[in-house]
Amino acid sequence: MKVRIGFGYDVHCLVEGRDLWLGGVKIEHEKGLLGHSDADVLIHAICDAILGAANMRDIGFHFPDTAGEYKNIDSKLLLKKVNLLIISKGYRIGNIDATVCAERPKINPHIPSMQTILAEILETDIDNISIKATTSEKMGFVGREDGVTAYAVALIEKPC
Repeated sequence: MKVRIGFGYDVHCLVEGRDLWLGGVKIEHEKGLLGHSDADVLIHAICDAILGAANMRDIGFHFPDTAGEYKNIDSKLLLKKVNLLIISKGYRIGNIDATVCAERPKINPHIPSMQTILAEILETDIDNISIKATTSEKMGFVGREDGVTAYAVALIEKPC
């Protein structure tokens, strides 16, 4: 079995007038994430981790924010396309380990739903999707609630 790992990171500003999408789940909050797509920072970090593991560049290369067809796109569709890209190279998801950093809202209650959605999209067992939540202890732009960050590591596998 050939295995590869990749790392992903993403950040988006919190603004009024946008829905908050994290891990494919719409979360009630007075602010949402600003971006060309739905700005799902968790899915974007996971996409970059998967693409990096497969040596297939990054999310911006495949889905540029200058392309009209991706304006307000559901990031779950981008993740599905990323999975198809690695499948085309003979890989499959081994596991994902991700962390969301936000002061508010509380992410932990939504993690089981996120795991279910992401496992379905990535065609893997829910046990292969780890999501953790943390804060920045009121420090920096995350601490001021100006934005949200996400980090992800992906392991992909290819049968020999």
